[in-house]
Amino acid sequence: MTAGPALPWATRHLGLTLRHTDSALPEPDWRVDTLVEPGLRRNPRRAHLLVSTVLGKHLPTDPHRVLDAGNRLGDLVRDVLSARRGGAAHTQDASEDIVPQPNPAAVVLGFAETATGLGHTVAARLGARCYLHSTRRDVPGAQTLAGFEEGHSHATSHLLQPMPASVFHNDLPMVLVDDEISTGATALDAIRALHAHTPRGHYILASLVDMRTEADRRAFDAAAAELDARIDTVCLAAGSTRLPAGLVDAVTALPEPVLNPVADRTGACLRVELPWPRQVPEGGRHGFLASDSVPFDAALTRAVAELTRALAALPGSVEHADGTPLPHGAIRESPGSATRRGSNGPATADGSDAAAGEIDHRRPVIVIAHEELMYLPLRIAAALADSGIPTRYQTTTRSPAYVLDEAGYPLRRGFRFTAPELGEEGPRFLYNARWPDNRPDAATRDHVVAGRRRSPHSPPERTAVVDPILLVIVDRPADTDKLMAAGGLVDVLTASGADVLLAVLPDADPRALAAARSRSAQTSPASGTAAAPFGDGDGHMAPHRNGIDDADPRALAGAPSDDAQIPRRARPAVAPSVDSLGEQARHRSGFAGRTQRMAVPTGERPPEPLHGPEFGSYARDEVAWLLTDLSGAMLEADVAERERRIQAGLAHYAESLPVEYQPDAAYRELFEQVLADSAERLALAVATVSELVIAERGHDVVLVSLARAGTPVGALMRRWLRNRGVEVPHYAVSIVRDRGIDAVALDYLARRHDPAQIVFVDGWTGKGAITRELSAALDAYAMDGGARFIGDLAVLADPGSTVRTYGTRDDFLIASACLNSTVSGLVSRTVLNTRLIRPGQFHGAKFYRELAGQDVSNHLLDTVSACFDRVRPLVDDRVRALLAADRTPTWAGWESVERVRAEYGISSVNFVKPGVGETTRVLLRRVPWRVLVRDPEAGEHAHIRMLAAARGVPVETVPDLAYACMGLIKEVKG
Repeated sequence: MTAGPALPWATRHLGLTLRHTDSALPEPDWRVDTLVEPGLRRNPRRAHLLVSTVLGKHLPTDPHRVLDAGNRLGDLVRDVLSARRGGAAHTQDASEDIVPQPNPAAVVLGFAETATGLGHTVAARLGARCYLHSTRRDVPGAQTLAGFEEGHSHATSHLLQPMPASVFHNDLPMVLVDDEISTGATALDAIRALHAHTPRGHYILASLVDMRTEADRRAFDAAAAELDARIDTVCLAAGSTRLPAGLVDAVTALPEPVLNPVADRTGACLRVELPWPRQVPEGGRHGFLASDSVPFDAALTRAVAELTRALAALPGSVEHADGTPLPHGAIRESPGSATRRGSNGPATADGSDAAAGEIDHRRPVIVIAHEELMYLPLRIAAALADSGIPTRYQTTTRSPAYVLDEAGYPLRRGFRFTAPELGEEGPRFLYNARWPDNRPDAATRDHVVAGRRRSPHSPPERTAVVDPILLVIVDRPADTDKLMAAGGLVDVLTASGADVLLAVLPDADPRALAAARSRSAQTSPASGTAAAPFGDGDGHMAPHRNGIDDADPRALAGAPSDDAQIPRRARPAVAPSVDSLGEQARHRSGFAGRTQRMAVPTGERPPEPLHGPEFGSYARDEVAWLLTDLSGAMLEADVAERERRIQAGLAHYAESLPVEYQPDAAYRELFEQVLADSAERLALAVATVSELVIAERGHDVVLVSLARAGTPVGALMRRWLRNRGVEVPHYAVSIVRDRGIDAVALDYLARRHDPAQIVFVDGWTGKGAITRELSAALDAYAMDGGARFIGDLAVLADPGSTVRTYGTRDDFLIASACLNSTVSGLVSRTVLNTRLIRPGQFHGAKFYRELAGQDVSNHLLDTVSACFDRVRPLVDDRVRALLAADRTPTWAGWESVERVRAEYGISSVNFVKPGVGETTRVLLRRVPWRVLVRDPEAGEHAHIRMLAAARGVPVETVPDLAYACMGLIKEVKG
């Protein structure tokens, strides 16, 4: 083999030059020209790309080289953190008055997507209190603390989603880690956004290479003075980039790249589910605390063991070093020896193990991480390498780059594939994905022959060179049909002839992390207590530490926060572009003023809750109503006229009330029969969802039911928990479709309780409109300066699969759905009418005292509660099964509603009400058009058929209906 070209291809042909000026380390392999290679991309904002040789993003890289780079960068950060100085804010100089401090306290932030693993490695080296990386994935159930933009990136918006936010709220020095500093603009945007939310006195920007100009460096000095903070920078090497004139046009004029190579054969693919505890973070997306290191290492050990077994199951794919192919699945060979299938190493002709120095039969592996999921796959790659398997590491990316199969150019091969995550439309990319020896100009790189290193200058020998296994590691949100479908990542890789092992990781639940950490913060020592370090100081596993393999990881997942309470602020710390996105989202919702926080007028006291018997028929301790009493207002309107005005856009449904429909004696008798028949089923669902809530959120929860359908359920959950010795508060609040949740009520709750303890409760889900409304409303409230609440809705029944906390997903009759106020504490549905509700007041409702003779509200609670002891033996098994199950919402119900809307020519999904509960509401409150049922004789909707007959509404049988029934509202506008 001949030596490679002296200059990179982009330098020789286009004049794109990288210059080295300084190194922090004495070894020659830590220079700019050895740390990065010039690449290209077709981007009018930035046509060049710095391809790192030590990051493991575009190039398959030795995982220990990647870890070493991060560790060395961490050491440089430690040097700065260990220097105590006085005086004004300043930058750069880390040499004066150094007083060493062992394991200095800090928090670390890594930039998505490229530096998520690098940042984690730096944090591990430092023993940082907390590590967080920005993310471009908006995770359901996670709250966004802040955001910022990245000007030159293909995907720009960065979100910060620590769970809970308090883990990142302290005044410790912050270390921001990126793979490169080009101008530093992204880092300064991030610092400003974070400083507005939680001011700090010291920021350190750490990167592998620093390519800033003098003007860029002056911008850092100006920012430090502006923020009255110290901003230091450290890097492994510094240099500059010379961009030739017309580079964008020159790159555009290059030939179209050839992506997705296709081989003569299709590679094999196997799948393995990695074991991973649900309350151990797999990375830093929602924060990685110092105390997470021990359970992380224990889980890593188990995952590597599972992968090692799976790798052995893939077939061989080899060729001789001189290029002579061997059949797919053939076993690798060495002169003078035979091989034995299934053995861990080569075997001699007589069956004994091969002598030392002969070829290891383990195939090389390239670990391919997916986008931001970098650190765990990196640690897996290092562990595989430590076990003797030749291993390289790299990741997929969102960013397109120019591929050119020319000597001296770093991106020789490229794959374009469909983004696997649901809701993601843009393509994703992977580069090279082959062993470095396959490059014709790779004479200076290590040569691996079936697991054994040899000199690149050795003559060819009749030795089998194996194709590496591509070990693709993805988390659960990426494990969709698109991953395997035509054009998906697995499809394009196997089409290239590669054998793929797909490893799927069950990512940690952000809500479970928040709950565990909140509990830990309440029981941990005060801030300032030294936290346990991340790892052993080298970024490697400590697999036998403290017998952790036998410990419950849930007991180890928390760490003390420096401040358990986050102060309320006027505005969240987001850059203007992110904030404007929130404004656009509110306008898209159809009502720009939804969930706006309104201050209590000067001189007026904040509102207080209402209680029974003064308001409502529930006892005082059953529920506190966060409502305004409108009992004296005339709000009822004729049902048909009210429906016409709502559909014509002349009124909103929450501005008035329908006349309370009072069923006849036969229907009330049916209600009693339904309650008697379903009481145990209701009790079991109540017990299941209650236990699920405290298993995931702890015993210190606060139940907040969505009035009014959620209120009987909240009262029953409170009774169940009290019955087992857990006392919890219960409030009822208003939520209105297209208007959001009552922001004044949220203010009240945030003043009296930790927002992380609030659990929102409803009776059932239909197509999921309220689930979406709640999530959007809580986001809008937080963006308007309010606290961050967890939007996970707990319900008795989730037939539409729109939530993850439920008692059952069966579509069955919940007795409280059969009636109106007479089963809900004699309280009306909630009202939001600006003629009656002043700024600073709760949403309103009426108390129908006159219906006391027909009230069965407490009768329902007592009947269901009486069944608690009978269902108790069934509860533990159901809860264990749910905790172990994948409860990710599929939104299948919404798809079914869309089909019905289209088939029946209905203009809006708002006129399609799926499920037993929602269909009942249509018949009691709206102008029904028809009722669809799956089984015409099903007992769960006998009351619906009775109501439909009484109102002259046709009932139609649809055997393939996704729900037991659906109610269709009549379109009456015009």
